[in-house]
Amino acid sequence: MSTRRVFPNLLDRERTFIADTLRAETTGGLLLLGAAIVALIWANSPWQDAYDHLREFQLGPLTVESWASDGALTLFFYLAGVELKRELVVGSLSKLSEAVVPVVAAISGMVLPAIIYVVVNLAAKDGKPGGWAVPTATDIAFALAVLAIVGSSLPNALRAFLLTLAVVDDFGAILVIAVFFSHGFHLIPLLLSIALIAVWFVAQRYRIRTPFLYVPVAIGAWWFMHESGIHATIAGVALGLVTRVVADKGEEHAPAERIEHRLRPWSAGVAVPLFALFAAGVTLGGGVIGHLVTDPVAIGIAAGLLVGKAIGVFGGSWLTARFTRAELNSDLEWRDVGAVSVLAGIGFTVSLLIAQLAFAGDIAQVERAKAAVLISSVLAAIFASVLLFRRNRVYAD
Repeated sequence: MSTRRVFPNLLDRERTFIADTLRAETTGGLLLLGAAIVALIWANSPWQDAYDHLREFQLGPLTVESWASDGALTLFFYLAGVELKRELVVGSLSKLSEAVVPVVAAISGMVLPAIIYVVVNLAAKDGKPGGWAVPTATDIAFALAVLAIVGSSLPNALRAFLLTLAVVDDFGAILVIAVFFSHGFHLIPLLLSIALIAVWFVAQRYRIRTPFLYVPVAIGAWWFMHESGIHATIAGVALGLVTRVVADKGEEHAPAERIEHRLRPWSAGVAVPLFALFAAGVTLGGGVIGHLVTDPVAIGIAAGLLVGKAIGVFGGSWLTARFTRAELNSDLEWRDVGAVSVLAGIGFTVSLLIAQLAFAGDIAQVERAKAAVLISSVLAAIFASVLLFRRNRVYAD
């Protein structure tokens, strides 16, 4: 009986798609990092008040900060939904035997950080276990940027694993946001949003291509989802999941590929950096840094991202290979998987979003949670860079 591989060899079309995605996400990761640095400098400069006023400025129905987190980030989640749909239909998640390992690794990499966070906060007198979801997410844009910079000679199979892991991780984060961080639920707006998502699905099924239909439908679905009390980004995911990802006979590209080609630069170059600009502006004065070493929330986040992610992702992969017939791709070693597991500790975008949702109303705690996410993500990036650089030298020789 043939042995199932942990990291199967990629088909040519998947290899091309992953290469294109890596290029776009790498650029986005660098822009994301730049926006976060600008936010930190601005929020801790003499122009701090201007930064705060801009974030809180009311622009129509939402503040500027809300437009960034609920609006711009919806584009990022739409593409996450498209990627998940593609992986489920024609990618590495389409075959159960090939999907098991990255799915188990991703789930383990979410569950263990949450457990570590809860244990730390239950043990502390002033702990806040409700923030358990903050260290569960991996930032794919930032992670791929690091991988591209220091791991140019690493095998494509390892990059494919990270991308698949991130898709499953994004889906887990989406479920967490939808289930645990929806407030003031209203049924009628939700039904209207679902109806518009159904219109999108029918239009895809009947091969309608005009943007004059899709743009109003997308805006309406997003707005009614927001009004329902469920986080507006869920509308983006839903629309991505009902977008057609398989090309018809005689069709050069599927709709998902055409739309993604147009929207990914906007997501990587505008939407995600814009969110980072308004989410990463943590004020580090007033004893914020000093409080981090004693704050159970910050300790739980740091332990979850730096320890829980690495052990969860690596342990989930190794145990699956150990107790099933799967085996590691002959081009890779477990040291490579270990380095990428550390890289998964970069939380950033989605972790910052969940921190805002988990501690809404407690500004000081939000600031400390965000500071912990930023510091932990930078440390994870540094540790992973060292490991990946060493592995890269091995493959380059």
